[in-house]
Amino acid sequence: MSSKPLAFIMSTGMAVPKKVLTNHDLERMVETSDEWITERTGIKERHILDDGEVISTYAIEAGKACLSSAGVAPHEIDLIICATLTPDFLMPSLAILVQKGLKAERAGAFDLSATCSGFLYALAMANCVVSCKPSSKVLVIGAEALSRKTNWQDRSTCVLFGDGAGAVLVGRAEEETNSGIVDFILGADGSNWELLTLKGGGSAFPPFDPRLPKEDYYIRMQGREVFKIAVRMMEKITLELLERNNLNPEDIDLLIPHQANLRIIEYLRERLNLPKEKVMVNIHRYGNTSAASIPIALHEAILEGRLKRGDLVLMVSFGGGFTFAGVLMRW
Repeated sequence: MSSKPLAFIMSTGMAVPKKVLTNHDLERMVETSDEWITERTGIKERHILDDGEVISTYAIEAGKACLSSAGVAPHEIDLIICATLTPDFLMPSLAILVQKGLKAERAGAFDLSATCSGFLYALAMANCVVSCKPSSKVLVIGAEALSRKTNWQDRSTCVLFGDGAGAVLVGRAEEETNSGIVDFILGADGSNWELLTLKGGGSAFPPFDPRLPKEDYYIRMQGREVFKIAVRMMEKITLELLERNNLNPEDIDLLIPHQANLRIIEYLRERLNLPKEKVMVNIHRYGNTSAASIPIALHEAILEGRLKRGDLVLMVSFGGGFTFAGVLMRW
């Protein structure tokens, strides 16, 4: 990658539903406990869509907040990329609804599906667009409504997921600064795809297909096996990004991992020998919001004053498929 970053994050935004589902609420729904959930996941509560709500509402809200923060008008946006597993509809795309909601008439718009790695995949695509056409401004949104794909009778998965949206605006970095995306890695391994699935509703098993058990119309996961793959992939991609940029773990000012499970985050932190203050964690408030996880965490890190100009930020994720991604950037 170029030693002179070109694309950088101009601003961020987020939006989550008002409805909060706590661990104590779940105790009344399935056989579980706050202690059990907290010990195994680190999650205390999650925001979920209320009846009649749609995730496009929050994707649009996050986009508006992001544009407002940057002082950029909707008509200045060239492209909208929405990373999502759970759009309102299969057609039109979530990005089209965001384009309409923002009144971004000049913008192209499409969805990207890479599960929990979707935001970093989309951020890498935005980097490429700005690299090819430096005048471009690209709005990248990770938005998920996983509560609509959750089996609330399955205690192994229903405790994990939440809904929400996070957004970033990507544009050209000022030439006199070193700010911007330094490097990224995108990867995938389909050899174990059956460990984490959402089979129902696609072309293989259309809605109401009698061949498929109703449980397969929701997220299904073999948790222990997924955990092992996740920790291995996240460590590998982090070390590879650092090595090829002649950096060591101690050079990282802030690590923003996908918020899937606190034990995965802690494992990675310990393997890198990073102090807790160098790792962003907000899973206790939101649960696993898939593609929205990292942009929400990034936005909150900024609000908490955990990033300053020149800081080295590493974002890393994994997701069903399996997909994995890492982005290294200078703030």
